[in-house]
Amino acid sequence: MTNIQKTEAFLREQFAGCAYFREHPADGEYRLQHSYRVAHVAREIARREGMDEEGLVIGGLLHDVGYSLFFESEESWGEHGRMSARLARPFLEQLSLEPQRVREICYGIAIHVDGKADFPGEKTAFALSIGDADDVDRFDAYRIYDAMEYADFRNLKMEDKKKWLREMLDWNNWRLTQKSGTETARQMIADRLLYQRQYYEKVLEQMERSETI
Repeated sequence: MTNIQKTEAFLREQFAGCAYFREHPADGEYRLQHSYRVAHVAREIARREGMDEEGLVIGGLLHDVGYSLFFESEESWGEHGRMSARLARPFLEQLSLEPQRVREICYGIAIHVDGKADFPGEKTAFALSIGDADDVDRFDAYRIYDAMEYADFRNLKMEDKKKWLREMLDWNNWRLTQKSGTETARQMIADRLLYQRQYYEKVLEQMERSETI
């Protein structure tokens, strides 16, 4: 088995062993599917930027592995990156990876939520690219549906629908100003945010025309 195949097996094993995911299989399926999508984005960034492809794919697969422990812990949501790094490190140390690669993968995983790790490291383009790959998937087409479903958009009152849409557009404008680890990631994120903006603007336009002539 390759290191990537071993990582896939480890990820699936961790999620399969999570009691919360067994009780909420749709959540477990989403988290696994998201991890694969992030790994695909990480591979694209690595290839276009000439970076460590194997390492970034592994980081993408494992960036949320800590969710297998998160639901049974007292930790806040913001800790799941650091939890993922702690869980990933012993596994990565068993692979044929140099210690520096293990440290950099773990650091990228740890900081992907809030930019903070509980161990020393450098915010290299590689480390930042794990979080960038996560953002690319989080801002893509499926997440528009997911966000609206989570907000129970269909059942909101009209004013609350418009308020929610305006807040999403405000956030979208702010996020477009934030930096990425590479130019490739910046372009990928901007493309998805602009698509998202166009969608929300069209929905808001429809809402504005839904109550009076």
